[in-house]
Amino acid sequence: MTTLNPYLGFRDNAKDAMTFYQSVFGGELTMSTFAEYHASEDPAEQEKIMHAQLRTDAGMVLMGADTPNSMDYTPGNNFSVSLSGANEAELRGYFDKLADGGTVAMPLEKAPWGDVFGMCKDRFGVDWLVNVGSEPA
Repeated sequence: MTTLNPYLGFRDNAKDAMTFYQSVFGGELTMSTFAEYHASEDPAEQEKIMHAQLRTDAGMVLMGADTPNSMDYTPGNNFSVSLSGANEAELRGYFDKLADGGTVAMPLEKAPWGDVFGMCKDRFGVDWLVNVGSEPA
């Protein structure tokens, strides 16, 4: 099953924000740092949150991350839509259609965490994150 979820971007405060959202909605919060996945050479980014996911008992899923220092961060434009699931053919099809007339920021390819991941901006300016992995538990 493919899921569609909001993905929020932050500048250096993703941990605080996601912990706050957990206090609001409850549920299980998991977080990984840039250091854990060797995702940045910048020593100032090692403890930044590369990926956080809050999964609530009500079935809601909210994701977020700190924006790397090298990327633009503008409050109000700090969100993406995440598509994730295990069906690679289906997700590649969505990615290709979303990218048509838009721009690919990162092609769908194997990521440091082992899944297939890509990013694109559709022709309407919406940022999409596509992750092919295992089905959520």
